[in-house]
Amino acid sequence: MMGKPDVQDGSAPKIRAVIYARMSTEHQQYSAENQSDAIREYATKHDMEIVRSYVDEGKSGLRIDGRNALKELIEVVQRGAADFEAILVYDVSRWGRFQDADESAYYEYICRRSGIAVTYCAEQFQNDGSPVSTIVKGVKRAMAGEYSRELSSKVFKGQCRLIQLGFRQGGMPGFGLRRMLVDIEGKPKGVLQHGEQKSIQTDRVILVLGPKDEVHTVRWIFEQFVQREQPERNIAEALNKRGILTDLGRLWTHATVKQILTNEKYIGNNVYNRVSFKLKKTRVMNPEEMWIRANDVFEGLIEPATFWKAREIILERARCYSDEELIAGLQELYKAQGWLSAIIIEECEALPSSCVFSHRFGGLLRAYRLVGYVPDHDYGYLETNRHLRQMHPLLVDSTITEMTRLGGNVERDPQTDLLSVNGEFTVSLVLSRCIQTPGGSSRWNIRFDSDLNPDITVAVRMNVGNTEPLDYYLLPSLDMHAEKIRLAEYNGLSLDVYRFDTLDHFCGMARRVRIAVA
Repeated sequence: MMGKPDVQDGSAPKIRAVIYARMSTEHQQYSAENQSDAIREYATKHDMEIVRSYVDEGKSGLRIDGRNALKELIEVVQRGAADFEAILVYDVSRWGRFQDADESAYYEYICRRSGIAVTYCAEQFQNDGSPVSTIVKGVKRAMAGEYSRELSSKVFKGQCRLIQLGFRQGGMPGFGLRRMLVDIEGKPKGVLQHGEQKSIQTDRVILVLGPKDEVHTVRWIFEQFVQREQPERNIAEALNKRGILTDLGRLWTHATVKQILTNEKYIGNNVYNRVSFKLKKTRVMNPEEMWIRANDVFEGLIEPATFWKAREIILERARCYSDEELIAGLQELYKAQGWLSAIIIEECEALPSSCVFSHRFGGLLRAYRLVGYVPDHDYGYLETNRHLRQMHPLLVDSTITEMTRLGGNVERDPQTDLLSVNGEFTVSLVLSRCIQTPGGSSRWNIRFDSDLNPDITVAVRMNVGNTEPLDYYLLPSLDMHAEKIRLAEYNGLSLDVYRFDTLDHFCGMARRVRIAVA
């Protein structure tokens, strides 16, 4: 009969088992093939039948994030779809080097609760739940986590040493620069293109000047900012009008220009450890005294005096003013101009940006009242816009959480909030304020971001009071040809076909379904 083991010879049926293997980059002994061979030998000795393999290759064991094979295995066990009785793992460290040993135990408990045994084939103890195995397993888990901590410390010290010698430690070279591969004696071997990596362990990477047109552009950016006092946004607009793209082939923005103006690599300095992400934990911005630096280790594009002048301008603009200083400065500006606006504040070199006043005093209107200025027009929309700006990151976060829960992989650009879903399509979420017409009707303006050019724009229409979302429009770029559209309460089938009451349908687009199930 189909599905039943052959027991005609009177022997007991074999135990059905699956292999879980994880390959990092540590040792050849942990290659997926070596693990599988050792596990299959164990299975043969213990009369087990291997029915399937789950393999995570090139994955760290610090977290379950990114280990899709393990997540799939746990998911199969949890929904009761397992057609096996045991999970065979090479050793405790291959299950994971979790920094919290309880996390490793938790995933094993999920399997044991469902009647699935987890067996560590290369360990000297039997994972039978006995007091001895429990103690030894706990020690092994702690040792696996400690190994990662020690390795992280050794790697960090080695990277710091290489930085001080002038070698590049990962990351994009940046606009105007290129990565040059050099051998152990420092002789150039060739420029690495985007995506290329060194193949010999003793080789190193240094930064060199890029194409002349890019070098000229970088120097032009500094000239515009320092000598001509042009703000970053104006410089970005000028570069875009000239058809010059960034090193990633994208349009320039305020942020990309500022990255060039503040990065010391443009004067030949090597700076490392500005951001920490050790052991896959929270990303931390380190104070400057923790940075690892080596000065003048390669040819710079900019004269140091010009660079430090740009840095001085940016720091002065960003320095922390007291409330009293802000109010006094705004009072002087009001006396000089006779009225106030965000544009007037932005154009005043003696004051920080209007965003500082808005953030410090809870909105520009409140700051205006503190200096005795009452606008003639109703600027209530400024408060609404501030509320929407606060709501936007929360909406993006909740969307990412729901998509991830459904099994999707979502990457978020920290500068633009552009989402990449499963590496297949990009998404931009925009909040649209509800505008009341004189006749009492509601209108919503949707502007498409041509710079980001997302595959789908999720337009969130706010309710009449602009306090919460009313509904959602999923607008594909293939069907949207204008830079902006104006929505009414009802828009006909041509637009309302994209309308949804919730984001459930959109989040479901991230769900992964097996071909056989589909």
